[in-house]
Amino acid sequence: MALVLQQRQEQSLLMTLELRQAIELLQYSTYELEQFIRQQELENPLIELKEKNTYEERLNQRSSSFGSSEMPDDLFPCTDRNMRDTLFEDAKFLYPDEHTQKLLNYLIYNLDDNGYLRVLDRDSAFYLEFDEDAINKGILLLQQVGPVGIGARNLKECLLLQITFIYPDNRLAAHLIEHHLNLLADHKWNEIALQMNIEMKVVKNLYDFIQTLNPRPCLFISNSSTEYLTPDIIVESKDDKLVFHLNDGYLPTIQITANYSQQLQSKSDVSKYIQTQYKNVQWLLSSIEQRRNTIIKIVQVLLEKQQSFFIDGFPSLKPLTLKEVADEIEMHESTVSRATSNKIIQTAFGSFELRLLFTSKLESADGTSISQTAVKTLLENFVAQENKFKPYSDQKIAEYFNSEKGITISRRTISKYREELNIPSSSKRKDIQV
Repeated sequence: MALVLQQRQEQSLLMTLELRQAIELLQYSTYELEQFIRQQELENPLIELKEKNTYEERLNQRSSSFGSSEMPDDLFPCTDRNMRDTLFEDAKFLYPDEHTQKLLNYLIYNLDDNGYLRVLDRDSAFYLEFDEDAINKGILLLQQVGPVGIGARNLKECLLLQITFIYPDNRLAAHLIEHHLNLLADHKWNEIALQMNIEMKVVKNLYDFIQTLNPRPCLFISNSSTEYLTPDIIVESKDDKLVFHLNDGYLPTIQITANYSQQLQSKSDVSKYIQTQYKNVQWLLSSIEQRRNTIIKIVQVLLEKQQSFFIDGFPSLKPLTLKEVADEIEMHESTVSRATSNKIIQTAFGSFELRLLFTSKLESADGTSISQTAVKTLLENFVAQENKFKPYSDQKIAEYFNSEKGITISRRTISKYREELNIPSSSKRKDIQV
């Protein structure tokens, strides 16, 4: 076999560093874009940022634009206070004994974010100094510092602690929690009445009482601070017409430092470096403008295609795919996908991820289509209005949607949507009928 050397011409697309960065830039939220711009200022000596306004000016501008003097949600400064530290400081004040403080310190810093004591390591040195009785005593001491129920090992213990400290005379409720908590969670009212030998009216009273107890007595202990969404796009109605603007007015203006302009013309090594950095600035400016124009084109299509949503809310959301929008603005579907990622749109009905306005469709009897989001809204409203003593099964709901709403949908799809909406099954939605 002879070896033959052949020359072949092929076309291939090589993704340059600039192209990859431009694609990445398209996916940034406005906040992420701001952070990227400020990082570029640190890396590129030619970039000089001019701030458009101060925090206070931005705050006043946003407040006046929304017709309110209150601080807008996305500008709330957040504080990070460790509530475990506060609990321990209170414990040290109440219990000056060093041995007790050591016990409570271990317990407090092993509480989860709901106030439960779940992560005790029985192989640790702690168990060489404190036995089970001492730990139980420490939990009782902890009750004097924090909310009642704190330090419980599970839900049952948490609820029983609250009854013990606050409602010691309600022995029937304590018995129900101690021996039949699973039946209570599954709404097995008849079995509870039979096993406890009580009337259904008493079961209902016990259930209503237990509902007043707190299953998460120390939810405030979480150290995570509240995150506030900054909208990237704001849609408003002015003179009965939908208008929008990009919420990027606070981004700093990118300018080129004048000191380096003369060195662009020379042929030194410094000049080559300056020219490279100059091209990077030009790319950055071009990519930001391209990102902005792409988002504007997409939102213009959304306002046209989803006009009913912006007027009436999610029940009127129409089926719409990324490809349909991409065809409308003559761009690739992947470009639209990237441009709509990580973006928040503010409407009269609240702020949402922009991607929520894209939804697949279900067929209806008259040949039209309805969005999955609209069907979920219908399901949520239907369950909210059903007879709580006789809630509908997933099969019954599917049959209702098919016969009364003309929406072709299966029982399995209803079950899937119900779980996505955190709606319990029919057996767990059933109320007590006295």
